[in-house]
This record gives sequence, structure tokens and C-alpha cells, in this order.
Amino acid sequence: MEATTKIKRSVLIRQQKEAAKAQQGGASVAKLQDCPTSPRKMRLVVDLVRGKNVFEALNILKFTNKEAAIRVEKLLVSAITNWEAKNEGKKAEEAGLFVKEISVGGGRQLKRLRPAPQGRGYRIRKRSNHVTLIVDSKNENN
Repeated sequence: MEATTKIKRSVLIRQQKEAAKAQQGGASVAKLQDCPTSPRKMRLVVDLVRGKNVFEALNILKFTNKEAAIRVEKLLVSAITNWEAKNEGKKAEEAGLFVKEISVGGGRQLKRLRPAPQGRGYRIRKRSNHVTLIVDSKNENN
């Protein structure tokens, strides 16, 4: 009796895609899910760094006086670390990394009630958002 394990075709395809993604290097992604700030406030900060050099973007975020800037700064550092892990032996300083794409989408809303006059209740929507950040290098041959 042979002891062969049969793997599903979909699992094989997923493994091949993951191996190809790990080999090719290139852009890296970092995501922030369910961040408890409104998407509108987050977009104000995100628009400041879109398309900028990574280290210039870090400086902008460091000196921006908004709470959302702290979260985006951590996300950007995470994306840089992901890029360095994906492209072994390369340094972020020499590669000319830039913020290729950054987007903010609405997350879930927590719905709460606030007391209002005459026994009514006003609905409060506590919004959250999802941020996706993609970092890539300008000089690919490096």
C-alpha cells in the first residue's frame, strides 16, 4: 500500500502563487484593519504622503499634528520592513523606495445612542477604516 498524500488542486495553485510572490521581490504591502478613526480624517493624512519617497514620508508623518499620522507612520515602517524581508540583501536606503499606492476604505461602524430631548435618542456612528499601503522601489535593477 502506497502512502501518498493527495493534495487538492486549489491548494497546489495557492502554494505556487505564494512561492512565485516570494521569489520575485518587488512591491510589498502592509494593511491596517479596523482603525478607530473616521475615514475622512485618515484621508487627510494619507494624501500628504501619497507618491512621496519613503523617508520623506516618514518625516512628514512624524511632524504632522494628527492622531492618524501616528498610525500611518507605524504602517509605513511595517511596509518598509516587509519590503526588506521580501528583498533579502537589499537596503531600503539604497533602493529608492516610494509610496506607490495608499488607500483608505471605510470599516465597520459601531452604532451607539445618545440621549436627546423629550425622551428621544440620537444615533452616533463611531466609524473605523482600513488602510492599505504599497511600497516599491524606483530602481528595479538594484
